[in-house]
Amino acid sequence: MEITRPRGTRDFLFEEMKKRKEVERTLKRVFETYGYHEIKTPIFEDLKLFTLKSGEEIVKQIYHFKDKANRDLALRPELTAPAARLYLNELRKHPKPIKMYYYGSCFRYERPQAGRFRQFWQFGCELMGAESPQAEAEVIALAVHCLRELGLKEYKLHIGHLGILRGLLEDAGIRGGSQDRIMGLIDKGDVQELKLHLERIEADENMKSLLLSIIGMEGGLGVLENVEKMVGGCEPALESIDDLRELIRLLDDFKVEDYNLDLGIARGLDYYTGIVFEIYVPSLGAQKQICGGGTYNLIELFSGEKIQSTGFAFGFDRLVAALKKQKDELFQFAKVFVAPVSDSTRPPAYRIVQELREEGIPSDVDLSGRKLRKILSYADHLNVEKVILVGERDLKEGKVTIKDMKTGSQELVEIDKIIEYLKEE
Repeated sequence: MEITRPRGTRDFLFEEMKKRKEVERTLKRVFETYGYHEIKTPIFEDLKLFTLKSGEEIVKQIYHFKDKANRDLALRPELTAPAARLYLNELRKHPKPIKMYYYGSCFRYERPQAGRFRQFWQFGCELMGAESPQAEAEVIALAVHCLRELGLKEYKLHIGHLGILRGLLEDAGIRGGSQDRIMGLIDKGDVQELKLHLERIEADENMKSLLLSIIGMEGGLGVLENVEKMVGGCEPALESIDDLRELIRLLDDFKVEDYNLDLGIARGLDYYTGIVFEIYVPSLGAQKQICGGGTYNLIELFSGEKIQSTGFAFGFDRLVAALKKQKDELFQFAKVFVAPVSDSTRPPAYRIVQELREEGIPSDVDLSGRKLRKILSYADHLNVEKVILVGERDLKEGKVTIKDMKTGSQELVEIDKIIEYLKEE
C-alpha cells in the first residue's frame, strides 16, 4: 500500500530546513531588537473567531470540523485573529502599547497551485494600542529592516491609505456591504468586475471615473498632490492624504527611503481603518506578494473595545522562495569532518569531534567503519570545509592532519591546538 503526503502539503528535507531555520532566526533577532516578544497560539480555534473576522464565506475556504463534544472548530487560516483573541483573554490589563510577534503554520482548503499550499507558514507581528503615525512608520521600518538583514535585494514596498477610497465612497453615499464589496474587488485587482458592480449599484459616473483613476495611481509624493486636486472638497479623503504625507515624513526618520505610493491597495473588511502596505518580489511572478500589513481595529469587532493595532505578516514560504531564487547556495551539513584512518584511531577521533561540538563548531565523524577513500568521498558530499585525518603515526606525535577540502592542502596541527587553528581559519 502506497502512503503519500496529503495534497497541498510539503515535506522539507535537510537543505530546505536549514534555509528556513536561518530565515526564522534572522527574523526573530530583528523583531526582538524592536522590542517585540514571541507568542504561540493553538493551531485550531473556535470557528466563530474566523467567521466574525472574515464573514461566513470563509467557511468554504478553511478546514473546519466538529470535535467529540460537537464544538465547531477550525484549523487557523491566519494568525491575526488568534493574536487578537489572545489579547482579549490574557492581555487586556497589560500596559499599552503591546508588541508581539508570532511564527507558525496556517491552513486553507483551496486548490493547490504554484506558490499556494494548503499548509503554509506566516511570520508576523502586532503593535496593539499605539494609535499614531509613528507606530505605523516603525512597523513598516521593521518589515524593511528584516528584508535588509536577510539580504533580499529586489523587493518593492507599496504604501496606501484606505481612508482615501473609503472617504470617496462615503461621500457618494456608498456604505456598508456595498462599500466592502468594492474594496474587496479593488484588493483582488478585478477591475472588470468592479466596473460591473459600480454599474449594478448605479454609482455616479463622475465618482466612478474618479475611483477608477485613483486606484491606478502609483509613484512618489507627486501622486498625493494629484489626488488632492481630484477629490475636491471630500474632507475624509483629504484628511487621509494628510495622514499619508505625515507617514512619509516619518519614514525618512526611520530610514525607509525606497517606497512607492500605491492608492490601489485595498482591504475588503471594514475593520481596516487607515495605512496599508504590501511588499512584492516581481521575480516570483503571480505569487509576488511576500508581505502585507496595515492598521485595523479587530479588537473592537470582537469585543466593542477600541484598541487600534498595526501589524503585518510575511508569507514565510514565499520569502524563503525569493531568497533561494536570488542566491542558491551549496548546502553544508557540517563545517568539519573527523576521519579515523584506522579502527584503532576511532576512540581518539570520537573524543576530538566531541570537543569540537562543545566549542560550537558544527562537526561530524565517520560512524560506519568506512575505508579512508570512502570517508573522504562522503565528507565531500557533505560539503565540509575541513577534514581532520586521525592517523596512528600522527597521534604518536600528538598531532592530526587537517585537510582543506577546497584547496586540497594539508597541515599537521597539534591536537590541543585544533580548535584554535579552526577558529583562526
